[in-house]
Amino acid sequence: MKKLDSARVLLATACVASAALLVIVSETGARAAAPGSKYGIVTGQFILDGAIPDLPPIVKAGEAVRDAAVCAKEEVPNEELVIDPKSKGIANIFVYIRKPKNVPAEFKKSDKPYVEFDQKGCRFIPHALIVRTDQTVKVLSGDPVAHNTHTHPIRNQAVNTAIKPNDREGLPFKKPIAESLPMRVTCDFHPWMKAYWLVLDHPYAAVTDEEGRFTIENLPPGEHEFVVWHERAGYVNRKLTVKVEAGKTTDLKTQSVPASKFN
Repeated sequence: MKKLDSARVLLATACVASAALLVIVSETGARAAAPGSKYGIVTGQFILDGAIPDLPPIVKAGEAVRDAAVCAKEEVPNEELVIDPKSKGIANIFVYIRKPKNVPAEFKKSDKPYVEFDQKGCRFIPHALIVRTDQTVKVLSGDPVAHNTHTHPIRNQAVNTAIKPNDREGLPFKKPIAESLPMRVTCDFHPWMKAYWLVLDHPYAAVTDEEGRFTIENLPPGEHEFVVWHERAGYVNRKLTVKVEAGKTTDLKTQSVPASKFN
């Protein structure tokens, strides 16, 4: 029995070791490319260079707005510019390749059939969303009041559909054509509600997290040109050229963005 237990321990250890070869995580939490992989990874962080602006809430608690019992129960923050007070990282920056030179066959289709887009406290969640052209956006609501989701695309057909209260099944939205820029999404019932969807026909895109960090995986080796875009600044960088090597992580480190960009 002891020999059997020892064999199980050895097998478990071997499995853990094998898994460690597939994905390596650095001390900062960023993924590192697996040695021997055909593809590379790009990581980085965008931080604010300058004073963090004090943006008042879009809706104050108790304010007289439509559906105030829900929408003004708590303040609704201004999410046009979200800065982490410690790292000064800038959230909700889109980093993406507009038109990749080639997308390997294994990555041409999304591995997730849908993504979720929710409404809670008269806010859209998430504020910035990446959508593949072969995915469905499942629009949900966690609010006991009606909303409507109104998309403002450049190339796709606009949709303006009411969302019933507390809809946890969701309504399906499809955007089958890739867009060159993130498109605005609004609620006509509550005009302060705003979010952005970036619709792409490939996987090479990311949205920066609360510390301004991003990771894009499975990039073919070679030079890639990224667009860096933020709703308030517009183009942070129209052409960010990055050289990617197979089996390696290209860390762009910290990219400083002048505060004047967001005025």
